[in-house]
Amino acid sequence: MTSVRSVHPYPPPSSLNNDRTSYLGARIPPEVEALAQHLKDLDKDVFRKILKAVVNALEGKDSRESVKLILENSTISEEQLTFIISGAYTILKVALRFPVSTLKLEIFKEDLKELRIPEDFIGDFANIVYGNRRPVLEGVAVEQGIRLPTVEDFRWRVDVAISTSCLSRALQPSILMQMKLSDGKSHRFDVPVAKFQELRYNVALILKEMNDLEKRSVLKIQD
Repeated sequence: MTSVRSVHPYPPPSSLNNDRTSYLGARIPPEVEALAQHLKDLDKDVFRKILKAVVNALEGKDSRESVKLILENSTISEEQLTFIISGAYTILKVALRFPVSTLKLEIFKEDLKELRIPEDFIGDFANIVYGNRRPVLEGVAVEQGIRLPTVEDFRWRVDVAISTSCLSRALQPSILMQMKLSDGKSHRFDVPVAKFQELRYNVALILKEMNDLEKRSVLKIQD
């Protein structure tokens, strides 16, 4: 899709009246902040045609012809159309990353309301994120996603260097690791104990931050 140039942020809509952070994150993308301004007085039929072009793009289809027809058959400017497409694309793409059980419909609508999206348009966004085409959109997102090899086997042992050209490492223990990936490649490396402790600390810190994040209502998994 067409990307927007840097914009002057529309007055920050992300200041919610509670402790919850918008599903879009603590910093709202600039194209989303500017979206409400460009949706003012926009004909609903034109908006739905734009939204259809955005959905086609999310499904991996070529939407250039649809965008061209919108410009030819409406009074909307190319700049305004670019802002709307970019903002709508971001709203939908980020929302589709969350399972329905995690990002509830009420929360989604509330976040868009905080962004000053017109009520009628919020319903159209919700119909896409929570409607019948969601499985198709999710499937395309998985196919287009970057797939990295996974770890199939991992082995390690503590090794002590008896002799080394670097005297500072003599008799210093290190952790020798070997991992086999799903693409058939194997990697072998050693990690000094101090670096391993640093890695262990950072992993524990990330897990704590993830646990704190899950406690926020927007990300809390509910039955």
